[in-house]
Amino acid sequence: MTVTDTIDRAETSSRRMRDRIELSIAVLLGIASIGIAYASFQAALYDSQMAGAYQRGGNLATEAESLYLEGNQQYVQDAQLWNRLTELAIASESSDPVAAADAQNTYDVLSFQAVSEDLAGAIEWAAGQNEADASTYYSPLDNEDYQTALFGSYQEMKAESVTVVSQGDDFNSLSDRLTLYTVMMSISLFLLGIAAVVRQTRIQVILGSTGVVIFGVSITLTAFIPFVGL
Repeated sequence: MTVTDTIDRAETSSRRMRDRIELSIAVLLGIASIGIAYASFQAALYDSQMAGAYQRGGNLATEAESLYLEGNQQYVQDAQLWNRLTELAIASESSDPVAAADAQNTYDVLSFQAVSEDLAGAIEWAAGQNEADASTYYSPLDNEDYQTALFGSYQEMKAESVTVVSQGDDFNSLSDRLTLYTVMMSISLFLLGIAAVVRQTRIQVILGSTGVVIFGVSITLTAFIPFVGL
């Protein structure tokens, strides 16, 4: 075997090695591009879900505030009514029979026409409590069932709005993570692109290996993000 044959074989082997490296880099470039497209698409879908969750949460919060205002308005009216009924109850015990009868009639009419079922139950509860414990005054307006009837819907809807907004925060966090992984894969794509054009095998291997490591880490982290369909 001549020196020329040895040189030719070495050049052929080097050329084949370079061809294999370039082919591998080309394949990796395609895989990295697919990974970037997938992560970007998922990030966009999570952004959409985040916006939808924030909008629903805002709408629920607005409805909850409306329910609170409605319940509070009823509470104020009931408080005024209860004060009036208390005054009439005291007046019905007047020493003047006419005034007492008039106060009792007014009390009965108001109780029939203006007292709601929830307030009536609270009044009955307060009467029983005050009779059992004369040392403490119990107001029907402090009754838990009465409070729940007025503000229970508000509390439920408010809690639901907080939950929905929290889901939006989770979607936002996942979208940010996917955006970060997309940037990492873009860096690996850049390194692989540089490796594809340089002619020195050693530099190709270094750049390609670095790009593969970065892409491997980013695509692995991306795989842990739950998939979102259309």
